[in-house]
Parts: sequence; C-alpha cells; structure tokens
Amino acid sequence: MKHIFTVSQVNSYIHRIFDSDYALRRICIQGEISNCKYHSSGHLYFSMKDDRSSIRCVMFSGDRRSGLDFRLENGQLVLVTGHVSVFERDGSYQLYAKNISLAGAGLLYQKFELLKNELAEKGYFDHDRKKELPPYPKTIGIVTAATGAAIEDIKSIAARRNPYVQLYLYPARVQGEGAAESVASGIRFFDDFGVDVIIIGRGGGSMEDLWAFNERVLADAIYQARTPVISGTGHEVDMTIADYCADLRAPTPSAACEMAIPDVFALLQQIDRYQDALEGSWAQQMDRINRRIDLYHRLLEANHPGTRLKEQRNKLKTYIQQMDVLIRSHLRTAGMRADHYGEKLTALSPSVRLSGGFVYAHKKDMSPVSSIRQIREGEDFSLIFRDGRADVHTLQISDKEGI
Repeated sequence: MKHIFTVSQVNSYIHRIFDSDYALRRICIQGEISNCKYHSSGHLYFSMKDDRSSIRCVMFSGDRRSGLDFRLENGQLVLVTGHVSVFERDGSYQLYAKNISLAGAGLLYQKFELLKNELAEKGYFDHDRKKELPPYPKTIGIVTAATGAAIEDIKSIAARRNPYVQLYLYPARVQGEGAAESVASGIRFFDDFGVDVIIIGRGGGSMEDLWAFNERVLADAIYQARTPVISGTGHEVDMTIADYCADLRAPTPSAACEMAIPDVFALLQQIDRYQDALEGSWAQQMDRINRRIDLYHRLLEANHPGTRLKEQRNKLKTYIQQMDVLIRSHLRTAGMRADHYGEKLTALSPSVRLSGGFVYAHKKDMSPVSSIRQIREGEDFSLIFRDGRADVHTLQISDKEGI
C-alpha cells in the first residue's frame, strides 16, 4: 500500500529543500518592480519580472529600515538581495528581500530626481522666470541632429504653417558622450546670434538615450539664455530636466515647431474676418453718421431765418384768410341784421301806413294833429296822403261819441 502524505507534509518537505539549497539561501536578482504595495503593517509586498516570468517578493518592516533607502515604485529596475523560500500555508515560493537597490535605469532615475530637486530649489523651474514666445517670430534656431526624423518633421511643419519663417540648424549630438555639451553650445550660439526662438529636441528613446537632456550643463544653458527656449524632447510621456527648465515644453519636436510658428494662413483668414467685421462696423457707423447729418440738416433747415420767415408769411397769409372770412361773416351777419331792422323800420314808416289808407294831419305850423281836440271849427290844416297833400277847412268838429 502506498504511503499517503498530507499537504502540510509536502509543503514542509519542499520548504526544507529550499532552505537547504545554498544558492537560494543568499541570492541577488535583477528585475522590474510590479504590483508594489506598502502594507499598513509596514511590510512591503511586490513582484519582480522580466520579459518571460515573474516572482513574488516580500520585505518585512524590520528589513526595510536597513535595506531600502528610497521609495519603491512600479517600473523601477532594481537589484534585490535575499533568500528564496516556501510559504507553507499557501504552498508558494517567494523571495524574502533583505536589501533593494536601483539598477541600470534605476540609478539614472535616482540621479535624475536628485538633479531635478536641486534645480527646483534654485528656481530653475519657476514659472515667473519663463519668457513669453514672440507672437510672430521671423527666425527660429533649431538645435538637434542634422539627420533624423526630428529635423525633417520641423522643416515640413514650418513650410506648411509659415513658409516665410527662416529656419537655422545647429547640428548637435543628441545622444552619447558630449551630447549635453553639444546641445548647450547650440543654445549659446543662437542666443548670441539673435534668433527669435530656440527649439531643442530629438526623437523618443529610453532614459539612457535621452540622458543628454538631463545633464546640468544643458540646464544651465537654458536657464541663462535670453532667448525663449522650447524643449521638444522624446515622446509625449517623456519628461527631461531640459523640459522643466525650458520656457515652454512640447511633447514632441513637431509640436515644438507648431508652438513656435503661428499658422500664417489661419492668420490671414482671421485678418479677412477682421476686415469683414471692420467693414461692417464702418458701414454701420457711416449709416449712423449719415442719419445724424440728415437730422442736423433738417434741424438747420427748420431753424433757418428764411424758413422761419416763410413759416411766418404762411401763418400771416392764413391769418389774413381767416380774418377775411371773419370780416365777411361779420358783414354778412350785420347785413342780415340791418335788413331785419330795415324791415322793422319800414313796417313802422308813416309812408307805409299812408299806403294802407291812413293819412297824416298837420297844422300850418307843421305841428302834427293827433287829436280832434287840437282843431277848431273854421281852422285850416293839411292832410298828407301817400301820393300828395290836401288842404282842409274845418266846418264842423265831432268827437268820438258822435262818430
């Protein structure tokens, strides 16, 4: 009958094998950090990987105090010294780290951080010291490799955006020994030459490839330049010391050219729009002025002495016409009233009465005879008829009672 083992027995056996292997008891492994986690207990859990596999790791809080002097982050290339053993509970093996140090690019990253912090403290990255780009540059100095995609992209974009801008190239080393000094010399050359803007840059690459743009000599050249400097180094995700120091950072050399050179054709279109707006505004303004002139002209005409005199003449003519109408009306009314009174007078006239059969009597002294008592018998008097007079001799007088 076969001997049956428990899971714990098997894991314990494997644990003893790992611990008895001299090569695994003290080993140094190089790899890239991933899944890094700082636990509240103080322990540090992470994985190390290369292009084919990975291994789980742990560093206890007690070992961190003496074995780790920087903050561990994902993506760092490190050297980890420790021992490999089995965690019996899970049946998995892992590296128990005793010491962790940066390796390769990790060392460069550490150097990069040290220089960046130093320059930041000295004010190299201060925003208030950065220079504004001229809105319409005429000359651009380019510090990059004489051959390569960067300069060709810049030439193409410059020709497309503004073919009138003059480009000057300072062929510099952008990688390897002496590259930082070469780029710094190009900046100083163009700063003395007197261009409007300086562009430095190169295509993307690893941290080692871009290291020339992380050197102190280049940072000093950018900081001391009087001419605005645009840094277009690497790809969009790459950040170098030169990017921090420059007056403006572009994600790529092509973008740096677009930032430095305004699109002249878009500018011409904008000028056309401004001209249209100006002409429209001018037309509106002239229309308002013409309307105001017309108003003032009418006011001037209204207040001109000749106009006022004409108005007064017209008013006088109107008054004369109105007076004529009133006079005629009054005359007509007076005439009608005179006719009325004439008719009344006519009706009361003695001649009218005489024509109705009445007569008028008067004595020789022309005194009227209105009563029979005014005549004596034998007295002469006259009777006036409508058509003549008759002298009468009184023979006999009779009063009313006798009639």
